[in-house]
Amino acid sequence: MPNIIEITDFSAPELDAFARLTERELLHCCEPATGLFIAESPNVILRALDAGYEPVSMLMERKHVDGQAKEIVARCEGVPVFTAGLPVLTQLTGFPLTRGVLCAMRRRPLPSAEDICKNACRIAVLEDIMNPTNLGAIFRSAAALGMDAVLLTPACCDPLYRRSVRVSMGTVFQIPWAYLGSEPSDWPHPGLERLRNLGFHTAAMALCDDSVSIEDSRLMQEEKLAIVLGTEGDGLCARTIADCDYTVKIPMSHGVDSLNVAAASAVAFYQLAVKRE
Repeated sequence: MPNIIEITDFSAPELDAFARLTERELLHCCEPATGLFIAESPNVILRALDAGYEPVSMLMERKHVDGQAKEIVARCEGVPVFTAGLPVLTQLTGFPLTRGVLCAMRRRPLPSAEDICKNACRIAVLEDIMNPTNLGAIFRSAAALGMDAVLLTPACCDPLYRRSVRVSMGTVFQIPWAYLGSEPSDWPHPGLERLRNLGFHTAAMALCDDSVSIEDSRLMQEEKLAIVLGTEGDGLCARTIADCDYTVKIPMSHGVDSLNVAAASAVAFYQLAVKRE
């Protein structure tokens, strides 16, 4: 039977995950375990469940219990489902629930870069990308356009931040990802050495005098290629560019100098992915 709980007390601690805890507090709220994150919208929650993430509690509009969240509620038997009308939920959370359904879920221990890349041919490496919208969009493109894994430098924002998860449409649960170290000093070295030890050549996406076109045939001939992308404003750091095997540019027209990093990632992934039938 579903465990439906009508909200009567805004201060109930069981609602903290949805109404009062910051992203950072969610990350650390279950220590020494791995913390929580919030998945938003039925499709995203279903992808998280399919990937094996454990639900802790849910918050949803009353009408969705037997509506668009019916399958989720059935799959999460016994999990508390806090419910109310939309005005009450908006007052509780401080923002309108455009999809009407939130789910607090347990994080899982992250795999190592070596584990997720040992059989990979094409991977994305994200350097210090701190905008969760860009990060979520890059994950969506990586999943859709043939990347086998995503690696993040330690300064990247968390792919399980609510906005990243929402923008990715839940693809953060479908494509393997890991961090290349835990301290800023772990990148670009020894991070680049770890990639080379895994057999990858590295392609830094950057506009430099010695950049090669993304259409350069040598790139597609690489058996294992890591596509390295930098921040929206500053791009990749000079040391990263200097120490990658290739510096790669996307040809532009009409005087445009560059693309948003999320758009650039989609172009790069489509062009450089291993074409599979």
